[in-house]
Amino acid sequence: MATNTSSHRAGGLFAKLVGIIVALAGLALGGGGLYLASLGGSWYYAIAGILMLVSGVQLLRGRVSGAWIYGVVFIGTLIWAAWESGLNYWRWIPRLDVALILAILVALVMPSLRGGPSRKASFSVAGVLCLGLIVAGALAFVPRGYQHLEDVPDVADSSLATDVGDAQPADTPADEDWVAYGRDSAATRYSPLDQVTPENVGDLEVAWQYRTGDLLDHRWGAETTPLKVGDDVFLCTSRNILISLDADSGEENWRYDPQVSEDAIPYTAACRGVTYYEVQDDRLDDLASSDDGDSQRCRARIISGTLDGRMLEVDAATGEPCTGFGNNGQVDIKKNMGETPDGYVSINSAPVVVRDVVVTGHQVLDGQRRYPPSGVIKGFDAVTGELEWAWDAGRPEQSEPLSGDETYVRGSPNMWTTAAGDSQLGLVYLPMANSAADYWSSSRTPAENEWASSMVALNVETGLPEWHFQTAHKDVWDYDPGSQPSLIDFPTDDGEVPALVMPTKQGEIYVFNRETGELLGGGAEERPVPQGGAEPEERSETQPFSRYATLRQPDINEKDMWGMSPFDQLFCRIQYQQASWKGMYTPPTADQPWIQYTGYNGGSDWGSVSIDPRRGVMIANYNDMPNYNELVPREVADAKGWKPREEQESDSGGAEGAGDPQANTPYAINVNAGWRVPYTGMLCKQPPYGHIRAIELASGDTLWDRPLGTARANGPWGIRSGLPIDIGTPNNGGSVVTAGGLIFIAAATDDLIRAIDIESGETVWQAPLPAGGQANPMVYEANGRQYLVIVATGHHFMETPSGDYVIAYALPDGA
Repeated sequence: MATNTSSHRAGGLFAKLVGIIVALAGLALGGGGLYLASLGGSWYYAIAGILMLVSGVQLLRGRVSGAWIYGVVFIGTLIWAAWESGLNYWRWIPRLDVALILAILVALVMPSLRGGPSRKASFSVAGVLCLGLIVAGALAFVPRGYQHLEDVPDVADSSLATDVGDAQPADTPADEDWVAYGRDSAATRYSPLDQVTPENVGDLEVAWQYRTGDLLDHRWGAETTPLKVGDDVFLCTSRNILISLDADSGEENWRYDPQVSEDAIPYTAACRGVTYYEVQDDRLDDLASSDDGDSQRCRARIISGTLDGRMLEVDAATGEPCTGFGNNGQVDIKKNMGETPDGYVSINSAPVVVRDVVVTGHQVLDGQRRYPPSGVIKGFDAVTGELEWAWDAGRPEQSEPLSGDETYVRGSPNMWTTAAGDSQLGLVYLPMANSAADYWSSSRTPAENEWASSMVALNVETGLPEWHFQTAHKDVWDYDPGSQPSLIDFPTDDGEVPALVMPTKQGEIYVFNRETGELLGGGAEERPVPQGGAEPEERSETQPFSRYATLRQPDINEKDMWGMSPFDQLFCRIQYQQASWKGMYTPPTADQPWIQYTGYNGGSDWGSVSIDPRRGVMIANYNDMPNYNELVPREVADAKGWKPREEQESDSGGAEGAGDPQANTPYAINVNAGWRVPYTGMLCKQPPYGHIRAIELASGDTLWDRPLGTARANGPWGIRSGLPIDIGTPNNGGSVVTAGGLIFIAAATDDLIRAIDIESGETVWQAPLPAGGQANPMVYEANGRQYLVIVATGHHFMETPSGDYVIAYALPDGA
């Protein structure tokens, strides 16, 4: 008898504990739910929370009615979750996980409640609920979100590869080489090598690994794609150290350190790539007349920009500076830009050479001032370094270089990403960024409003535009195009047309006749977009939308809010209701936050797309995340101590736009990139957050689409879960496609490099990386062996581990 009493008391204590937990959960959901309902949101949380509070109180009193009330809550939650979620698995998780766990606990304590059912009945219910929890957890590992809409075309006899001339090796690269950032001047990222196939890719192994030694503990993210020419691999590091490696062994041939200070690091210490250039026979006299007087020295050159605004040329054979170029092998692009504080003018993308003119843009540090240094584009003689022209979007009708104390227009649009060039047409294609102060437009000039956030085709002989197309009018969303354009021959009813393919951060993909700027593939249309916001008179009534193809997803709503529990989901739903959200191009607001979807990281960003010209297929990986933004009044920003970078005592790092001062405007900007819950670090929108898609080039139709990236390196509070759940993660970096029928890509935040079968979209091989793989891979052949190379340095914005690795994979020697 004493044993039974002791058992009853233990059960009663457990019931009280469960009652407290249920009551507290109900109090949180009920209070937050009432507030959500007052904002116009769902009433579920308020009703369920109040009932849970009553249930918890009754459980504390030992009343079985507490269990029955909770049963009503649980069944109601099931019905509500089914109504809001349908068969969407990700939506079920935060709606049901806590409810199910609490239901199990309530079932277990029911025998100890007055008038409660037998242990057998209660434990049977708990067992069924536990089984449901196990099944629900197991379903997380089932791949979902895979769409295979059409078959991928077979390899055709003809090719959509285009003719851009043959002045440089990058124009017509040897099959075994990777001679430009996008492999070739056309930036297709297509390798004709076919040694590695879906059938044998599982045998890939590390062939060699090299450490650059350039490690950073802040703002890391080199984003580098190496080149391979002949027997050598060329690359740059975060601080612009140039390195040559043996393509077969990975052993270092030479390195050249331009001594770039960490103070020069802008938002990210990125050097996406270098440029390979060979001096043509008709320019040999220029070499012979240079300081060294040797016509063979520096005939093959590596060109690279630096984070402190210099452009370098070194001998590809030795790494020694080409002394006849500029001032002892370098030119300073900052001339006539006026005041240029450290980090404000940085070349982080590979320059482009067209008709012996090396063209470079540069990153201008975002978010600091309305009038930072100019975004002027400069063209230099590739042999001598003489400045041929300078095109400033703030004065677009001129290209004569300035002299003396004259300065280019401060705050004018820049080009931070990688251009593409056509030596046959003599055009360079510039994805132009926004004017400074990304989120405020009232002080912009008519010229800035016309040329910002545009594709501009510039004549390299004159330095003046031939045509341009604006992808966002009066851009206040940081929607500058970040992708390098790709050049192809585009099939039309009248035959193939030399074309340019341009993806954007908004997800729109445009195709142009690259000679005339005429839109192809159905063109584009201007559609009405939301109005109002902090500058209602500045907002364009329409914005362009592609009629060819788009990566854009349907507009989000309150039901799309997510979390690991109903509590953080409720938090996100409250934030959703507090914000302005009118759809794509919601105007920035000063009296409430606003939602931007897609966010400034894309859609498609600097990783760009890859193109299989034999199948006529484009591969596009892209992000699917909103931003949660606030315009912060100047006096509030000043009180918070938000100052331009050069006025700060130390660089505090952080995501782009997170507390940026935007000096000389009425508002600072605070961007919650990816829209994260501050308490857990989880994203507010339901998965997936990143995809990869195959698109038929001729029609723009989607062939297949799938999530890209697993949860193995992600989790709440920054905890790496280790779970191979195919959640689709944020991604930075692009892909390469090969004649072997494979797509190679890293990019995602799960620190994996993977091979995807181009026909099925399925992953057929993957390998863990020692640091984040936020870079475009490349493929080449050396001594009859095909190599896959990825630079793994991680990325501070993507929160992937820092490193300094160059890793080459190949099939076993002799296989």
